[in-house]
Amino acid sequence: MLGILVAAAALSIPRATWQYFGLFTTLVHELGHAFAAVLSGRVVHGIRIRRNHSGDALSSGRGTFGTVVSGVLGYPAPALVGAAQLWSVFNGYTAIALFAGGLVLLLTLLVIRNLFGALVVLASVAVSAALWVYATPEVQSYALLVLGVALLVGAVRGLVTVIGVHVRRRDQLLTSDAYLLYRRTGVPSVVWLAIFAALIGGCCVLTVMSYLGR
Repeated sequence: MLGILVAAAALSIPRATWQYFGLFTTLVHELGHAFAAVLSGRVVHGIRIRRNHSGDALSSGRGTFGTVVSGVLGYPAPALVGAAQLWSVFNGYTAIALFAGGLVLLLTLLVIRNLFGALVVLASVAVSAALWVYATPEVQSYALLVLGVALLVGAVRGLVTVIGVHVRRRDQLLTSDAYLLYRRTGVPSVVWLAIFAALIGGCCVLTVMSYLGR
């Protein structure tokens, strides 16, 4: 477990590795927006991922409910996916989780709308395919454990970043989902930030409970 934590930290904390792994975290963030949009009856028009770790998930639909659901599930998405992957490994569903993740990534190619984003998705698909084809079940389990923990750390890192935008870099507020939700609903940004924090924190707590209860 210590080795898994060290490997996950090496992916998600140092700047040298985060510049690459952070792109995957951004992809999961935008997929969270897109998935929530579909579930709430909106139409997804496309996803873009940029080199500076920013992205867009464009969707349209009537009413405020779909906009709120889609807006809320961006920052918590990496934590939700990470927690789901860890739960799958703890309960013996590693192969299913790996297959489902690869399938989602393949389907994502249908909605990617920029070349760099397509390259990020293709690189993620290549890693998933290599694990599926060449890795032993044990290696697959360790890989998903590292990825799941790294996504949880990435989610916390994203939360700290967006809080920093509201506290110190208010000229960048248009990059914050919390601010965009405030403009859409009139509910203060701090409420949305608290919801992000509660969802991410809940995923971390449930992951620890799942590990202790396995």
